[in-house]
Amino acid sequence: MSETKDKIVAMADRLVRTRGFNAFSYKDIADPLDIKNAAVHYHFPAKADLGVEVIEQEIEKFNSSTAKWKHLPEDEQLAKLVDVFRKHNGQGNICLMGSLATDFETFSPPMQTKVQEMANGIVSWLTNCLEQGRKNKRLHFKGAADARALIIMSNLQSSLLLSRVMGPSAFRRIADQLMEDLCQK
Repeated sequence: MSETKDKIVAMADRLVRTRGFNAFSYKDIADPLDIKNAAVHYHFPAKADLGVEVIEQEIEKFNSSTAKWKHLPEDEQLAKLVDVFRKHNGQGNICLMGSLATDFETFSPPMQTKVQEMANGIVSWLTNCLEQGRKNKRLHFKGAADARALIIMSNLQSSLLLSRVMGPSAFRRIADQLMEDLCQK
């Protein structure tokens, strides 16, 4: 990928996480990068093309991270996932999946499919982590692992939203309680 294209995708990612996908224009990308709108259109003729690229890069980052965490005990893998959200909280971002969910119905079918792929991949990984963690007695919870994965993801996503209103400590309190609940014996 070219340097300009990388910068466009990074700026779009930031805008999606801070404003929402439908709340920014190519001008909002071009101006801070000191490039022309035409340069953004050159790389991404349609905004959905840009959205798909942002999601694909997030999927790649997630898969790369989880591959690095694979050797860790499951409770530590879960803590690494929480740390990803913690980092976004510190940057004033919300979860990409959470941000895209609000505009989901307005997306083109290919972009909707990509959002679903990202969501399914994250929840599938988390479900497996929870199942293995319970099997290895590192994580403790009642009910099905896939339902618990959905509860965790919805809590982490909403904690970033609540932090915007209630301050960053809201995230910390929610994340700490989630981890305490899952790791207690």
